[in-house]
Amino acid sequence: MTKTKTVYFGAGWFSDKQNKAYKEAMEALKENPTIDLENSYVPLQNQYKDIRVDEHPEYLHDVEWADATYHGDLLGIKSSDVMIGVYIPEEEDVGLGMELGYALSQGKFILLVIPDEDYGKPINLMSWGVCDNAIKISELKDYNFNQPRYGFYDGAVY
Repeated sequence: MTKTKTVYFGAGWFSDKQNKAYKEAMEALKENPTIDLENSYVPLQNQYKDIRVDEHPEYLHDVEWADATYHGDLLGIKSSDVMIGVYIPEEEDVGLGMELGYALSQGKFILLVIPDEDYGKPINLMSWGVCDNAIKISELKDYNFNQPRYGFYDGAVY
């Protein structure tokens, strides 16, 4: 298989569980032979002026930083082939929800990636409806992004 697809890596990093899922999903993408990770868009690696708000939360109140980071992320979604949303069922993330909706409006293939231990738990109706497929993190390293397929998430929704 050839590394032909770029991804927008939508994932939170604001809690221990989000950080764990973020790292697991990123490691899986590094192993995936169909992903061109070098040319993909990872928001945490593209913060305006390289200012990471997880390290400098005071910038959340900086309007220039917020505007530039927001618009940079929209460009990241537009310029990527695929939208990946690392989804934690009990930690609904409004930012990820917005990214998923924007990716849908741009005609992107949308893949929710859920920690294995949470797969099957109820997820938000809108996140469920917008995704083309939902898989476990353990399946991400082998997912063929060159041949994306629809998959039905049969967990409950709320």
